[in-house]
Amino acid sequence: QVQLVESGGGLVQAGGSLRLSCAASGRTFSSYDMGWFRQALGKEREFVAVISRRGAATNYRNSVRGRFTISRDNANNTVYLQMNSLKPEDTAVYLCYADGPGGRYWGQGTQVTVSS
Repeated sequence: QVQLVESGGGLVQAGGSLRLSCAASGRTFSSYDMGWFRQALGKEREFVAVISRRGAATNYRNSVRGRFTISRDNANNTVYLQMNSLKPEDTAVYLCYADGPGGRYWGQGTQVTVSS
């Protein structure tokens, strides 16, 4: 089992920044690819970003590429999502996930609201 706890969400004006954190526990953190999805009210969950086990590779959805940066700290079992130049359409619940031994695990999510 992997337990994931997100933090860092909140209310920000358009053009502002937030940094989300996801703290993991339960298994060897470096055995998992880590990433973020988001789900806006009334919409399907959508992929945002992913980072490989040792952080060598990342990928982003097109609409956030160049504005968001995913990173990880394997010594502290934490993955981050730095979000800059936020737009109202980025408003959603952001969920952290871990992919690896045992399957995919999800956190509970953290709300990000971007006002125009």
